[in-house]
Amino acid sequence: MTKRSTRRRFLSHSLAAGTSLAVPAVMSGPARPSWAANDEIHIAVLGCGDMGGQHIQHFDRLPGVRVVAVSDPDLRRMNAKTAGLSHRPQKHQDFRRIMEDNSIDAVVIASPNHWHSPMGIMACQAGKHAYVQKPVSHGIWEGRQLVNAARKYDRIVQAGLQHRSDPAVAEVAEDIQTGKFGKVQWAHCMVLHTRDSIGLVTQPQPVDSEIDYDLWCGPAPDTPVLRKQFHYDWHWQWNWGDGEMGNWGPHYLDDLRHILGWNDVPDNVLSAGSRLGWNDNGETPNVHFATFHHNGVRVVVDVRNLTRNADSKEPIQYLGLVHGNVFMCEDAIVKIQRGRGWALAHDGTQIKQYQGDAGGGHEANFIDALRSGQRTDLNCEIEIGHLSTAMCHMANLSYRIGNQATVDEIRESVAEHPDAIDTLQAVIDHTRAHHLDLKATPLTLGPRLRFDPDSERFLGSHATDANAQLRYEMRSKFAIPEQV
Repeated sequence: MTKRSTRRRFLSHSLAAGTSLAVPAVMSGPARPSWAANDEIHIAVLGCGDMGGQHIQHFDRLPGVRVVAVSDPDLRRMNAKTAGLSHRPQKHQDFRRIMEDNSIDAVVIASPNHWHSPMGIMACQAGKHAYVQKPVSHGIWEGRQLVNAARKYDRIVQAGLQHRSDPAVAEVAEDIQTGKFGKVQWAHCMVLHTRDSIGLVTQPQPVDSEIDYDLWCGPAPDTPVLRKQFHYDWHWQWNWGDGEMGNWGPHYLDDLRHILGWNDVPDNVLSAGSRLGWNDNGETPNVHFATFHHNGVRVVVDVRNLTRNADSKEPIQYLGLVHGNVFMCEDAIVKIQRGRGWALAHDGTQIKQYQGDAGGGHEANFIDALRSGQRTDLNCEIEIGHLSTAMCHMANLSYRIGNQATVDEIRESVAEHPDAIDTLQAVIDHTRAHHLDLKATPLTLGPRLRFDPDSERFLGSHATDANAQLRYEMRSKFAIPEQV
């Protein structure tokens, strides 16, 4: 039996019977591509939201690349996002039709979060390479399963954390790691973009007839839709999304890991926050900060979606940034955000400026690695993306198993970390500016969790509760198997 017919039989059976991912497609050959240097690479984009639409246009403009197929459970969105192409790609509401097409070399996964790892695994099983948008997983276990699949089937899989291709971040990393500014004393990672409430509905909302809701849910629960806006606002509901910590957090935590030269993740995390000021259907915190301690560096991750104050529409700044990272070094303060950065003396005098491009060449880097056939040519190979995403999940897990606490209790829990104390005070001042009373609506304080980076499981106190959330119970017909 040929590889082509075996793969078609597997995927046809999956489509007809709704089997899970547990039945693997045929293992294909080595990662080296079968096309010549001047051959066209055929790409399919899975998910036609804002990022998917951008990927459709961007990849199709790259030399020697053609977007030949797209997929989305929402027919209306799929048709809208392909309108500007000069050719007519194939359109499939069910992405599994793309997986069985041997003429497609690679897929770009821009679906909702809960589909990222399952789709990536299926792509590897079907002999395809993959570009997986952030966060690369909806949980730590499935992220590791995606890495395992990439290794088993020898596929080239890029994580969509494009700052890894930003020359400004790379230059800061070199300066920090070579000790140009002395030892790093602490680091502060922040995402202070503003958001609006997603509104409140008390009854399940109808799903548009052009959306295959069963397929949209995939491995996640197919519970009724309790949000005004079907698309995007799932980010703030735990069944499908990972909050702002898992939305923008992967970008800036990956910058932090890159700049500090971390090849693993911290072995501890503590998290606090709440959803403040919004009476809506959102579940994830809009004020959330976490602390890590790793390789002698204390880190605070600071996420706040509230405007500067109750009368403003502008975002708040902290340490001079709305988003990015600040590294307090012995001889300088280094600040880096998307596309640019600065090194400042402690008196505020600028020492050096960094210019970048926000990772504009990240998609091209993926194509270059496909042509070379070497995953080592990727700027953000999937294991890098998995580890940066895992830090976000660690912060969310501590929060989700936490309990309401007083400000004094939170202050005591971070007493050993001066920047965390300052961050807590900044959060208090910020909430006061919105006329919010933290006594009436307390923050949730998660426990300090110990994490084993080798087994990727929690240890010690609270480990049982935390490990129970490393993965969620997937619907059987779309579930990731134990052995990919």
